[in-house]
Amino acid sequence: MAEAEKSFWEHLDDLRASLIKIFAATLVFMVLAFCFKDLLFKIVLAPKDSSFFIYQILGGEEFSINLMNIGLTEQFIIHLKTAFAFGVLLSSPYTIKVLFNFISPALYKNEKKYSIFIVFSSYIMFLVGVCLNYLLIFPLTVRFLGTYQVSCEVSNMLTLESYMETLLMMSVIFGIIFEIPILSLILAKIGLLNSIYMIKYRRHTVVAILIVAAIITPTGDAFTLFLVSLPIWILYEASILIVKSTENKIS
Repeated sequence: MAEAEKSFWEHLDDLRASLIKIFAATLVFMVLAFCFKDLLFKIVLAPKDSSFFIYQILGGEEFSINLMNIGLTEQFIIHLKTAFAFGVLLSSPYTIKVLFNFISPALYKNEKKYSIFIVFSSYIMFLVGVCLNYLLIFPLTVRFLGTYQVSCEVSNMLTLESYMETLLMMSVIFGIIFEIPILSLILAKIGLLNSIYMIKYRRHTVVAILIVAAIITPTGDAFTLFLVSLPIWILYEASILIVKSTENKIS
């Protein structure tokens, strides 16, 4: 009741306080990540060598990609950006908690329970997507593109910046892709998606998944394409089951 009686400016003060807390937490974790430079880049740069565990499991020729720096300030800037990305990631549980505490007083009890489930599930699925990319998808992409040559007379000279940008971009993409089941649940709840439609266009979706997988990891072998496509297809099939379950509860 006390929250409902707050004025616009009081809510604005609460929002400002929440943002300050989020900024402070992110800054603390960013500084910690920045200080542990060796460990930070040992993790980030691990997929560039054949000693990375996924290569040992899948087999293949040994390789090592040498990264270069071409800018005076580039390494320092990349260090800052990487530390910031880890700061955001490590502080994300606290960030979500603070934002939810700010929003939750405006929700009814049943809405609050449903919101907790959606937020928690979305967060977990995003992390799963990021982890899958780091542990499997990105390493396969690095091995193919980093060692690909049109001729033995042309050697690869890869920059640290291109490596880091690709890692970050693919991590975000796969994090978003893994939100498909949650998005399907929300669309089914508001009546914009049904299982009949999803089953009807299943074949079309499989083709679309293969195209997306080929774009994300433009490797030349069918095995890699299968490894990338499989989790996305599983997500779609899981989404069908989720939408069906939602329809049964509504009916």
